[in-house]
Amino acid sequence: MQDEMYYYEPARGHGLRHDPFSAIVGPRPIGWISSKDDEGRLNLAPYSFFNAFNYVPPIIGFSSIGRKDSLANIEETGEFAWNLATRPLAEAMNQSCVAVAPDVDEFVLSGLTPTSSRLISAPRVLESPVSFECRVCQIVQLQRADKVLVQSWLVLGEVIGVHIEQSLLTDGIYDTVAAEPILRGGGTADYYQLGPESLFKMHRPKVG
Repeated sequence: MQDEMYYYEPARGHGLRHDPFSAIVGPRPIGWISSKDDEGRLNLAPYSFFNAFNYVPPIIGFSSIGRKDSLANIEETGEFAWNLATRPLAEAMNQSCVAVAPDVDEFVLSGLTPTSSRLISAPRVLESPVSFECRVCQIVQLQRADKVLVQSWLVLGEVIGVHIEQSLLTDGIYDTVAAEPILRGGGTADYYQLGPESLFKMHRPKVG
């Protein structure tokens, strides 16, 4: 069986048509991050390296590959919002990832509406059914195993405010599938959508 395994060492290249790393670690939730700089200019951008990292307090994080506008804004203000990317918003989300100058408003570019947050100055996406208001915990420049720094920054934020569309709450339980979240896969354009057919349940085993 081991002879049938494809093996490569990333430092030497993968030798395939497309790097499989992001396809293997996936599908991944999308970090759709809205921010504002000190001059009031808005930014909205999706990040495919994103996830949740802690319960109490709730902490989420995304990685900026290169020094993007979101990173610069968050360094200035210490805050950002995360917005759930859903199937109905997929095209708008995709438009917000276009590489443009810092003075170009991605809300306008993607036809979305910025709406005020309660605890932070960065806006949320009005059309998104779920948003988190976040304050920065840490910004960490990543490094290789040999301690050489790479041009990627992990941004970790504490979720201090949560907005959920009422229709997604049934008897006090959030309905993940009803929100129609989209997830990033591998390849150059692969996304996935959750559906009820993908649900199965496993309860944590009890000791003793």
